[in-house]
Amino acid sequence: MLNRHARPLLSRVVDPLARALLRLGVGPDAVTIGGLLGVVLAALWFFPRGELLTGTLVVTVFVLADLLDGAMARQLRRSGGWGAFLDSTCDRVGDAAVLGSLVWWALVGTGQGRGPEISPAHAQLLGAGALSALCLGFLVSYARARAEGLGVRADVGLAERAERLIVVLVSTGLVGLGAPVALLTVALWVLVLASLVTVAQRISAVRRGVA
Repeated sequence: MLNRHARPLLSRVVDPLARALLRLGVGPDAVTIGGLLGVVLAALWFFPRGELLTGTLVVTVFVLADLLDGAMARQLRRSGGWGAFLDSTCDRVGDAAVLGSLVWWALVGTGQGRGPEISPAHAQLLGAGALSALCLGFLVSYARARAEGLGVRADVGLAERAERLIVVLVSTGLVGLGAPVALLTVALWVLVLASLVTVAQRISAVRRGVA
């Protein structure tokens, strides 16, 4: 949902950068893989250490590669399935790295005094929220992919990938700036509920489409 409204505005910044990279001989696949490596390494390094603000800023920079590689592919007039497959696969790995690193911090790092102070009970609640959000995010994506395999369009719902990333990164960054850790915990559980609604919306769309 957010993608459709935000992309026209972001393209004014992304498109010139995409053209510059193409002139340098950099391809969309290289940007996709480079962005994934940046997200994974930043998330696994900063979040488990409790460096939430720094991790959020670095991860956000590399997440923008998801917009950049798409712009490059459009300028090259590539419409094949390989780029879409690679991009979708890398998105899942990146999501797993971000939320998995938050689970790691909540259940292990906080017990070692890394990052903001948090009680053991709250750490478990936070870790459960991050893990649930990760699993349901995968289910949201799977529902769409399976629907497309049936020839049905199911790109509907409250919590598409862009929305999920914004909720996670903004709330994590705010906690890194000094906001209560409860903000991140609440945000993750709201995301869990939104993801459940999204799965239900996509199931309903497929049911109507194949009826």
